[in-house]
Amino acid sequence: MSIIVAAVMQPVGKLQSRRGACLQMLLVCLLPLLWLQPATSSVAADAKAWRQTGPRLQISYSDLTNGSAVVWEGGVNGSYQALLLGEDHGWLLVGGKDHIYLLNPDSVDLPTRTIYWPAAQENVERCKLAGKSLERDCANFVRLLQPFNKTHVYACGTGAFHPQCTYVHLGYNSEEPLFVLSGSDESGRGKCPFSPREPFAVFLTDGELYAGTSVDFMGANAAIFRTSVMGSSQHYIRTEAYDHNWLNEPDFVSSFSIPDTHSPDDDKIYFFFKEKAVEAEQWDRRVYSRVARVCKNDLGGKRSLINRWTTFLKARLVCSVPGPSGVDTHFDELQDIFVLETKDPQNPTIYGVFSTSSSIFHGSAVCVYSMASIRAAFNGPFAHKEGPDYRWVEYKGRVPYPRPGAVRVQSHMNFYCHFMKEFCSCWLDACMVYTYDAFLSFFFIITKVRY
Repeated sequence: MSIIVAAVMQPVGKLQSRRGACLQMLLVCLLPLLWLQPATSSVAADAKAWRQTGPRLQISYSDLTNGSAVVWEGGVNGSYQALLLGEDHGWLLVGGKDHIYLLNPDSVDLPTRTIYWPAAQENVERCKLAGKSLERDCANFVRLLQPFNKTHVYACGTGAFHPQCTYVHLGYNSEEPLFVLSGSDESGRGKCPFSPREPFAVFLTDGELYAGTSVDFMGANAAIFRTSVMGSSQHYIRTEAYDHNWLNEPDFVSSFSIPDTHSPDDDKIYFFFKEKAVEAEQWDRRVYSRVARVCKNDLGGKRSLINRWTTFLKARLVCSVPGPSGVDTHFDELQDIFVLETKDPQNPTIYGVFSTSSSIFHGSAVCVYSMASIRAAFNGPFAHKEGPDYRWVEYKGRVPYPRPGAVRVQSHMNFYCHFMKEFCSCWLDACMVYTYDAFLSFFFIITKVRY
């Protein structure tokens, strides 16, 4: 298998490859506490192999900037944030301001087919009255394009700070391709951000949309949602509102579905994001990177806990390099995630791009995670904090059965959820493979696999 890694970067210093020390994960809200030695980690073996063989391909910053590129100038409106490639059928969807474009990925400079999809005029007027910019805010910026089936794509836009969703119908008649909106608009609340600039993450599977986004005009109420795109939107599940132990001003990056076993009932949805750290000191405004997990078949709690996740766990992702004085340099700001599939669908390799938050040292790192390490953290012991003046320590008391984060029966749900509200926090070690002294904003991996 050959792997090509491509990144968008800004030069900061000399480009080099180094052996990192460890990646740590802090689990918050019933999160396992487990330490793994790098020497016994499968990622450590990968790091050793990387040092011995070296990269397959090296590309300098000047190579990237001087390389050829295809520029698409067919659109009249900017803010192209949503892209969806249909490789099997040879099309590329691009979401823009008030428009959705259909392109040929092999010839993006050819004429395009366009759908005009504006926000309702009354929502545009309300947006302007709220003090928002007509050009930058009060329009329908298409943020979400997710495949629904072979003929339809689910699309959502900001709708002038009033999110809206619908279906795009694509036909595959070569003489006259079908490219139209199908059905009426529906509310995009809990599916799409209100703002065209707010980071969010989304994944559509089996008619259920999992989204990490804010659900209010001000962007203060962020949540991880599950809503149905087929029929009623009344039934939903979300994280607890305004509870910083669950989410604390998160910036979502990516979301993926990764199976745990061969049974679909064990499938999990993973969210990668960064947020303000609740476990930091009181006056420390530090940002940490996270991975959160929920079960696909989570039914939610009962009574006061209705419509709340009962399987939600999250972990801290820390990329660090030991310094000459023994003080680690941390890359705390997650920029992008790529999930590299392997022969085993249950164990893909997770690549993360991180950057420093320091005003003194600017750098980035690419960190590699194994699913075995992530699962070990979620399945380890728990930790909690006695009060605001106490430190996080390992929890020695009774843990509910089934354990937090597992699929549970109805009779245990309320006890589990109350336990989850009371206890928080934990750690895991893995290994960093290599770092770059350049700022990386996103990257992708092209694989050529021979079995």
